Amino acid sequence: MAAVNLSNSPITQVSQTPVQSNLQPQLLTRLLLDLRGRRFTVERENILSLPESVLLCLFPNGLVLSRQSAALSDGGDGDDYEELYGVDFDPDCFDYVLNFFQHARDEFYGTPNNPGGLLAAQQQLLEGGSPTSDFGPSPSQNPLLTKQAIIVLREELEYFSIPPKGGQEATDVRGIANDALLDLKRNCGRYLLHKRNIFTALQRNVNKENNLAEQHLIDMLCMSGFDREDEWGYRAMEPSRCCISSIALVLLKTGIVHSTSPSGERHVTIDYNQMATAQKLLLFWRKPARKCWWDGIEVDVAEPGEPSKSIKLWARRVWTLELSLVSCGSYSVGFFLSLSNSSVRYDTDFVTYASYTHDLRWIP
Repeated sequence: MAAVNLSNSPITQVSQTPVQSNLQPQLLTRLLLDLRGRRFTVERENILSLPESVLLCLFPNGLVLSRQSAALSDGGDGDDYEELYGVDFDPDCFDYVLNFFQHARDEFYGTPNNPGGLLAAQQQLLEGGSPTSDFGPSPSQNPLLTKQAIIVLREELEYFSIPPKGGQEATDVRGIANDALLDLKRNCGRYLLHKRNIFTALQRNVNKENNLAEQHLIDMLCMSGFDREDEWGYRAMEPSRCCISSIALVLLKTGIVHSTSPSGERHVTIDYNQMATAQKLLLFWRKPARKCWWDGIEVDVAEPGEPSKSIKLWARRVWTLELSLVSCGSYSVGFFLSLSNSSVRYDTDFVTYASYTHDLRWIP
């Protein structure tokens, strides 16, 4: 049998080129975002600390968190290049969320100029702890003691105006609304925009349907940080759509009470009943839940000095409830932030969800 020439073997012909370590993608430290013409430069950690329901609106197809060109470069002049991400999201709403989260982070963890945050005063709870508490063997296992918790409540309101019979509002043969119908839709939008109370519509539905689950939802939220007379923190109409987006952010009421003695010493106590209520909201941490319902009312949209003009106004309201835990420090992240509709759960105890799509655009 002829001897095999190892030099011609395909196994020995494979080039033993060493793998270059600089092919590993470099994580971005900040992102440059363009929100409807307004630019934001945001640190990566601040982006990742946002609620998942908000991230899903910002980046519905996911977001690459690594500098793609870094894998092909050798440290040249292009390393300082920042890619601009175009995002279809209300810039004022984004600014409201960023400011609220930053203020909550500073109050809880402190700042370089004022390091004495709430967390520093709560160290005694982590080091000691009552063996009869409901936290388990170690208080450090309760994330509400070490992280700032924020309740995130969003509403997407799509409204439908039914013109009165015999009015000037109409559409042409192509289904395009005339000026009178467009004015009617704008007037209805302004009417709903000024109805800023959070719980009025849901309480109206509770009274109509005698829905105990919805009443329990209102009670739970009001026990956890909201007030029954609270208004949306931010509320605005979406451009060129019959849609109003609202969001409210409140600090979760955990039952941890900070007090200062006459001598200036800080004391921290826990209301365990309130803490037990707060821990129920942990079910919505990284698991946003939705609730959908229809609301029909009669409204008068007549301008001042005009005769009464009563129309039927239908609104489809979708609430998204989520709990966010704001951390301080570095994050361990991958190279791709993947978000999909599957991350939003439709909980049978909380959600009555009906699949529905409709073109809500104002057609000029």
